[in-house]
Amino acid sequence: MYLQHFALHELPFGLTPDTAFVFSTRAHQEALNTLLVAADSGEGFIKITGEVGTGKTLLCRRFLATLPADALSCYLPNPNHTPRTLLFALAEELGASLPAASDEFTLLKKINDTLLHLAAEGRRVVVCVDEAQALKSASLETLRLLSNLETEKRKLMQVVLFGQPELDAKLAQPNLRQLRQRISFHYRLGALSRDELALYLDHRLRVAGYRGAAVFSRGAVAALHRASRGTPRLVNILAHKALLAVYGRGGVVVERRDIRDAARDTMDSSTARFGWLTWLFR
Repeated sequence: MYLQHFALHELPFGLTPDTAFVFSTRAHQEALNTLLVAADSGEGFIKITGEVGTGKTLLCRRFLATLPADALSCYLPNPNHTPRTLLFALAEELGASLPAASDEFTLLKKINDTLLHLAAEGRRVVVCVDEAQALKSASLETLRLLSNLETEKRKLMQVVLFGQPELDAKLAQPNLRQLRQRISFHYRLGALSRDELALYLDHRLRVAGYRGAAVFSRGAVAALHRASRGTPRLVNILAHKALLAVYGRGGVVVERRDIRDAARDTMDSSTARFGWLTWLFR
């Protein structure tokens, strides 16, 4: 690898969401502010959508890290469940122990009792559902029914749905109109601008230990923005491949050609999708 070559102590462009590398773009800060305001207001449902690779999981982790000590957070990373298994997963997150043979009525009653107990202790519950576009309609309806429990002041359980744009299409179905109407706050994550991209690259390199001059030339940054369309995950993939190429030839600066080569080797990049004509007409 190129760690020693660039005097890095870890890889700067990994794909695992790592809050140590958080770079607060305008979109992410606005989304986080939306989440904090919505959570503080006690609303039942909040929705965050964004294309693949825009950082929804990282945003979710940032949000959970900001919750106050009196909040109990429940994180459901794999929502592709039946209503019954979804209830089991939620009960486990709430610390409620139930026999494996429990039916849905028993599960709902136990969860409701647990939520009431937590409310009596002055605690609130925030449930974050990642990849929410994978939720079955019946499971979404189960979450809606759970959210019916409330005091005179606030809901006993808040649900934050993080999902791809397909989530909006699913919620547009007539049978989910009751849930759709309960979503008081929502935000659509966008991509990095070209100016943000340059700062993003520098930030991640600095966090990884780099202290030298600029690694990515201006031409490389422009090419990277075109190839990735500003999507953070694609940026990371392409930047990592470009650094490997520079290391391989013993260089110290990523040039436009390194990004082009990386993009040609990456399926979801603009170059891989549309061919070299994409570059010829820029």
